[in-house]
Amino acid sequence: MTQRYSTPPATALPDVIATAHARSLSVGLRASEAPDFHPLRRPALRELVERNHALCAHALPVMETLYAQIVDTQSMVLLTDSEGVILHSFGDSDFVEKANRVALCAGVSWAESDRGTNAIGTALVDGQPTVVHADEHFLHANRILTCSCAPIADPFGRTIGALDVSGDTRGFHKHTLALVRMSAQMIENVIFTNQFADVIRIHFHARAEFIGTLFEGLAAFAPDGRFLAANRSALFQFGRPLATLQTQTFPELFGMALPALLNHATYRPGECVTLTLPSGVRVIARGEYAAGARQVFRAPADEGFETGVRSIRATRPANAPAQNVTFATLDTGDEQMSAVLRRVGKVRGRDIPILVLGHTGTGKEWLARAIHNDSPRRDAPFVAVNCASLPDTLIEAELFGYEDGAFTGAKKRGSVGKIVQADGGTLFLDEIGDMPLAQQVRLMRVLQERNVVPLGGTRAIPVDLRIVCATHRNLRAMIEAGTFRDDLYYRINGLAVTLPALSERTDLAALIARMLDLQRDSDAVPARVSSAVLERFQRCRWPGNLRQMANVLRTAAIMAEGEDEIGLEHLPDDFLQDCDTAPERYVSPSMQTVRSASTTPGNMQDWQVALIEQTLGRNAGNVSATARELGLARNTVYRYLRQRRTH
Repeated sequence: MTQRYSTPPATALPDVIATAHARSLSVGLRASEAPDFHPLRRPALRELVERNHALCAHALPVMETLYAQIVDTQSMVLLTDSEGVILHSFGDSDFVEKANRVALCAGVSWAESDRGTNAIGTALVDGQPTVVHADEHFLHANRILTCSCAPIADPFGRTIGALDVSGDTRGFHKHTLALVRMSAQMIENVIFTNQFADVIRIHFHARAEFIGTLFEGLAAFAPDGRFLAANRSALFQFGRPLATLQTQTFPELFGMALPALLNHATYRPGECVTLTLPSGVRVIARGEYAAGARQVFRAPADEGFETGVRSIRATRPANAPAQNVTFATLDTGDEQMSAVLRRVGKVRGRDIPILVLGHTGTGKEWLARAIHNDSPRRDAPFVAVNCASLPDTLIEAELFGYEDGAFTGAKKRGSVGKIVQADGGTLFLDEIGDMPLAQQVRLMRVLQERNVVPLGGTRAIPVDLRIVCATHRNLRAMIEAGTFRDDLYYRINGLAVTLPALSERTDLAALIARMLDLQRDSDAVPARVSSAVLERFQRCRWPGNLRQMANVLRTAAIMAEGEDEIGLEHLPDDFLQDCDTAPERYVSPSMQTVRSASTTPGNMQDWQVALIEQTLGRNAGNVSATARELGLARNTVYRYLRQRRTH
């Protein structure tokens, strides 16, 4: 019988696929070859996974989120190393059996040289996101598949793995590759942030609404202004190759002296400035730096973790500039807010842990900063950790630190961790309700014994710090459900206060004036809003609270540059639409129940669930748009979606 090769005429295939088929033939593969049923043995696979520990730790939470979006579509999500060997997978149970028939499982190499043209192998060869559908596969056996794959790069552009969605050909959808590409970029951004946790990071984009999203540019700089690395979005915006950027400095790339940006980040935390790229394009940017970044605390090459701890303590300036948020800053005339400040003020300067409750975006971190700045610890560090934004696999290392060699992928000389960075000052644990149980136990031990043992270490490091925690969750209900430890709850709840939602506050005009004053970076930006805008603001429901209002004002101020005041024409269209559909004055359904959250289980969660449902429906299921509107992290919305599917 005549051998039937799978390669159609080259003119019938896209150039990428035709070229890949030619490569498959050139290495001697035959289209009729049977799948390779000899994956790595378990010890060898475990060793390979351990060598790729950092990649797996950052990728697995994203894979879970991606799988939640394609569940029940006869598909699976796969992660490979840089050579195309499958490390992990999530899949529909009824498709996994079919996938196993073609060796689409952990420990098997899907490199192009082993499996011919396929999305994983071809994407890794070309370094580009790739779709290979049905008959485009080189091997006959793989034609039951439709696959979409995107390479994953480290902050220096080196390919370290690939993310793939493979499924039944009948379930092919042209949008799958977009989901895979965005998920791969999300992994890269998390890797970037973790690898450059101890230096200066710049978040920027030409459009203000993209700051804090997947599409923002990320660039890392040494304290002396030297460029270190950038993510894909930043490289695209710079329009220059990485090698060229590595010869340049912050002023050359952004047209501003680095100390000026850091001064702005210090005195106006979280606020953006306008910078100019070498191309002349103006971007909105936000700078951030780790505690001690301006006085680098990296130990010499022959010294270890303990030296790093001593160094960070020794190099702290005696009078570091405090971020100037105080009780007076926050007291803008609302009686509910004033009552909160009076209660907290009574324990000022005392080592009593404070638990701040309230909906997302109500200003919990601002209150924590005010507590720190109005205390004897004001000259020591204020270190904030968002427990909801860190994958479970990273929060332990981020909080408690680790020794050199504690795990594969760990930074040389280790990391001191946020708890040690906060020594002498205040540690703010935002969204404490999202902390995994295992880390709750370790945190409880730190609070009891006032020392911390880093991962991989044996010596306890004494720490002196004040704890302020915050959450939008009902911790008492979580204790009953077994997801939050009661001993930790009573340790962090020395004094509990609840911040009012923006829709419940009576000081809207004063808040607007204060926010505009903080955001003004030039005389061209208006200092006030029109009466029509104020009236529209008073009608808004503000589901994202202060964070949402700050974002709306930031965008409007940019649009109104050169005008006397911000008018309706300067407000975002989607915000105006929401206001038009809102009641005359929104009263939060949780206004009464938030006050009694400690005795009525579940009401805060119920309010958020209803709000997310409504907003998702209004945005046709678009998670990014929903997160922006509510002022939430996308992970929070994704977590809600996963929980909804399991109930």
